[in-house]
Amino acid sequence: MLEKKEKVLLKKAAAEIEKAKDYTKGKNKRAAIQCLKRKRLYEQQIEQLGNFQLRIHDQMIMLEGAKATTETVDALRTGAATMKAMQKAVNIDDVDKTMDEINEQTENMKQIQEALSTPIGAAADFDEDELEAELEELEGAELEEQLLQPATTAPAASVYVPAGRQPARPVPAKQPAPEEDELAALQAEMAL
Repeated sequence: MLEKKEKVLLKKAAAEIEKAKDYTKGKNKRAAIQCLKRKRLYEQQIEQLGNFQLRIHDQMIMLEGAKATTETVDALRTGAATMKAMQKAVNIDDVDKTMDEINEQTENMKQIQEALSTPIGAAADFDEDELEAELEELEGAELEEQLLQPATTAPAASVYVPAGRQPARPVPAKQPAPEEDELAALQAEMAL
């Protein structure tokens, strides 16, 4: 409404200017001055309308800010009330009791796992020292077998290279041991 009124007043001010020009051409100075006075009154009203619009926009911004503040405070109150209700529902003694029950159940599970992992029957009769001695014998036999195998590659022929131009020796690729192959396959299988 204020914007429409402002447009009307702008048209009226423009019309007064035109009238003043017409009176000036007709040498009617008094009528031209009256037109300019009305134009200034219209301009003052236009300025007042501009101030009113500015105040209204300012008020709208303040109301939007107040609404956002109110919503924020309401959300904080709701959160505080929910936290308070949760604290009433969960007592520290209840938490301690629950933690004690969890620890007790964990201890029971460990005892069950230990009982299940204890060898029984024929497996319980094996002597660990005898098994370790047998393993050492197997390792020793395997080492002897590796030492007795003839070398299958011939030594490389020597090549004379002038001083200062020694070629870089390639580092032989290490062949993975069978145990390493098994370990890598097991790790890949567990990764799936």
